[in-house]
This record gives sequence, C-alpha cells and structure tokens, in this order.
Amino acid sequence: MERRKNVNRVQRFLTLPAALFVAALTGCGRSPTFNILGSFFPSWLICLVAGILLAAIANRIFARFALDKELLWPVVVYPCLALFFACSLWLILFS
Repeated sequence: MERRKNVNRVQRFLTLPAALFVAALTGCGRSPTFNILGSFFPSWLICLVAGILLAAIANRIFARFALDKELLWPVVVYPCLALFFACSLWLILFS
C-alpha cells in the first residue's frame, strides 16, 4: 500500500512536466519555408519584406493625398503599419 502511494505521488508530480514537454515538441513538426533560388527562407521573413513594401506603398498613397503631413509621429506609424501588414499576410496565408 505504501509503495502504491509513492507511485501515485511521483506520477502526479511528473504528469504536468511531461505534458508540457509533449506540448512544446508539437511546435517542431514542420517549419514553413520557401525554396527561393536553392536557398530556404522562412515564411515570416517573406511576410516581413512584403509588409515593408506595402508600408512603402501606403507612404506613397499618403503623400499623394497629403495625409503624411497629418501624421504626428511617422517614425512610429510606418513601422507599425509594416508590422500590421506583415502579421495580416501571415494570418491570411499561413493560418
């Protein structure tokens, strides 16, 4: 009976770390990469570059309609806009 109590105590103690370990390993299943000219690039990098390009296009659109003068802190707005576009592309393409 005493041995069974010790086994149950050890089993309860090790259940949570084992479950967390297994949950952490499930993220290592596959890495989303693209083969571009023989070199593998992570997909988040491609989404980031596309987000920066879309932010540059938004800058040109803002300048065309004279909205860039209305921005209080363009140093903050354009990187946030690039991050928004990058995360949106990531969710649309890889969710």
